[in-house]
Amino acid sequence: MRLIRLFPDDSNFRFVRWRAVTFPLSAFIAVMTLVLFMTQGLNYGIDFTGGTLMELQAKSGQADIAKVRETSHSFEVGEVEVQEFGQGGQVSVRFRVQPGGEAAQSKLVSDARRAFEGEYEIRRVETVGPRVSGELVQAGTLGVVLSIMAVLVYLWFRFELNLAIGAIIGTLHDIVLTVGFFLITREEFNMTSIAAILTIVGYSLNETVVVFDRTRELLRKYKNIPTEELLDLSINHTMSRTVMTATTTALSLLALVLFGGQAIQGFANVMLYGVIICTYSAIFVSTPMLIYLGVKTSARAAADAKADAAAREAASRAPAAPRGMA
Repeated sequence: MRLIRLFPDDSNFRFVRWRAVTFPLSAFIAVMTLVLFMTQGLNYGIDFTGGTLMELQAKSGQADIAKVRETSHSFEVGEVEVQEFGQGGQVSVRFRVQPGGEAAQSKLVSDARRAFEGEYEIRRVETVGPRVSGELVQAGTLGVVLSIMAVLVYLWFRFELNLAIGAIIGTLHDIVLTVGFFLITREEFNMTSIAAILTIVGYSLNETVVVFDRTRELLRKYKNIPTEELLDLSINHTMSRTVMTATTTALSLLALVLFGGQAIQGFANVMLYGVIICTYSAIFVSTPMLIYLGVKTSARAAADAKADAAAREAASRAPAAPRGMA
C-alpha cells in the first residue's frame, strides 16, 4: 500500500533561485530586529523585571479596564500595567518592584486584593523580587549561550567546514528572527520564552542536518551537475519529510494555541512561528548559502581549477606593455 505523500516524490522545484528574494528579506528582518531591540527592547515579563503580577477574572463576565486601571493607579506605587487578555473578562495587573522591599510588596498585594475581590475573582498572584529576577536573567542568558555554543561545536564536527558554516548561519538566522517575533508582537519575554528559543534551536538544527546530509550524499553521487541543481535536488529529496514534520508539528501547536489556555499560549505562539521560520530557513537560507561558501561538485571544482590555471597561464604569456618614450 502506498503511503500518503504531502509532497510529490518526483518534484523538481527550483528552490535555490529564490535566494535573490529570500536573502534580502531575511537581511531586512534581521536589521529591523536589531533596530527594535536597540530602541524599544523586549517586553520583559515579571520573571526578569521583578514585581507582582495579578490575574483577575470579572465575576460579571465583562471587565471594566478603565476602572481597574484607575484603581491600580490609586495605590500610588509607580507604573502599573493593566491588560485584558483571553476571553470573558480576564485582566492582568502588573506592579513594579516597590522600594520598601518585601514588606512594601506584601502590603501592595493585600491592598490590591481588598480593592478587587468584590468584583473580580483573583486567579493568580505571582511576586518576584529584584534579586531573584536578576538571577533568572543571568541563568537564562547563560543557558541560551551555552546551548548555542554546544550546537555550534556539534555542527563543526558533524559536517565539513563549509557545510558547518552554512548550518551555523541558519541556526543564528532562526534565533534572530525569533527574537524579532518578540519585538514586533510585544509578546512577553519570560523564562517560558527561553525554553521556546532553546526548543527552536533544536528544531532548526534538525531541519538543517536532514537537508545537509542529503547534500553531502549527492555530492559523492553526482559529480557532473551544476551546484545549484544539486542543491535543488537535495531539497526536493527531503521535501516530503520536511513537509510532514512541519505540518504535524504545526497542527499540534495550533491546537495548543487555540485550546491550551493562557498558561502555555505564549510558548505555543512562539513555537508555531519558530516551526515556520525553521522550515523556511532550511529551504531558502541555509541551503542556498552553500553556493557562496564554496560547496561544489567534483567536476565543477576541477573545471573551475582548470579555468583558473588557464587564465593564469594566459596572463603570464601576454606580452609586456611597451614603455613610454622619455
